Amino acid sequence: MTAFVSGNAITLLETGQAYFPALIAALDAATREVFLETYLFENDLVGRRVAAALARAARRGVRVRVLVDGFGGRNFVRELMPVLEADGVQVLIYRREVRALSLRRHRLRRMHRKLVVVDGELAFVGGINIIDDFDRNAPQRPRFDYALQVRGPVLEHILAAVHRLWRLVSWASFRRRLNDALLAPARTDAAGHIRAAFVIRDNIRHRHDIEDAYLAAIGRAEREVVIACAYFFPGRRFRHALVDAARRGVTVILLLQGLADHPLLASASRALYPYFLAQGIRLFEYHQSYLHAKVAVVDEYWATVGSSNIDPFSLLLAREANLVIEDRGFACELRMRLARAIDEGGRELHRDTWRRQGFMRRLGSWLAYQFVRLAIGLAGYGGKH
Repeated sequence: MTAFVSGNAITLLETGQAYFPALIAALDAATREVFLETYLFENDLVGRRVAAALARAARRGVRVRVLVDGFGGRNFVRELMPVLEADGVQVLIYRREVRALSLRRHRLRRMHRKLVVVDGELAFVGGINIIDDFDRNAPQRPRFDYALQVRGPVLEHILAAVHRLWRLVSWASFRRRLNDALLAPARTDAAGHIRAAFVIRDNIRHRHDIEDAYLAAIGRAEREVVIACAYFFPGRRFRHALVDAARRGVTVILLLQGLADHPLLASASRALYPYFLAQGIRLFEYHQSYLHAKVAVVDEYWATVGSSNIDPFSLLLAREANLVIEDRGFACELRMRLARAIDEGGRELHRDTWRRQGFMRRLGSWLAYQFVRLAIGLAGYGGKH
């Protein structure tokens, strides 16, 4: 994990309704260099608007580099990539193989980060893909997710990460080393007062950094742990950390998906509910729209926002990126937003009512849980994780 650095200005952006206007404005103001990484880049209204902003930047002479995952962005490769390249945008695809059912470990490793750096002085970090916020199955509310707009010294670590991955994928794609210097090095002078650390998960030096950051914060918690997570299937270490916190008197609150966009994983997660409820952990499911957030607040001081879910695919397989923040003002703001989401769209689950659910639903959750565990084992992961 990179060291904490002070002097940052960080703005919390809730849902794409706040994120996409800020992103497009930043792209339209770019003068030298843009990096954008995303898992999904859809050919919908939002995707076309972002693509148009990237193309405008490239046409006025900005060096624009876009990295999209080969599985999440398989439609992008066919539909938007040729258009962007024709306008001068440089595009790379992370792992083009797209066999969804393969359990071979290298095929399961995806690029799940959502990062943007503009002119070395402004970054966006979070969990929001380039995709329309509104889903036809839940059109009334936008996807519930977060991103951060970041300025300050932590930009040095964010920019170094995106530049390094761009060079790695360039070498893997074309078998040539790119030693090109940044056109816009990171601007590291103080922009605010917030203390933050940029944390990634990769398959080399940072395999457990994001999970370890969570576990350290939960282990230090004295009053409250609040986690909002789209795909929640924690390993043994994470489960024990939450239970240990609850046993020492910490209030532990989990806000999870109520509307499931990946039913198998959601059903597997629900198999863990009785265990958590029996330990006094409070569980809420969010039903106003698809919950896609990957955020947490501990003791209204420590917070994280990023792309990493608390499941084996994020914590053990995918390339992820989170910003960890130690700042009471920011943490209180995020905690307030989560409280509002719980009040407006959360349904609390209780131990007694959960026991009374139908046998077929309980059986389905158990079977889904066993299948996911088997898949993790076949992929070569297991043990304490």
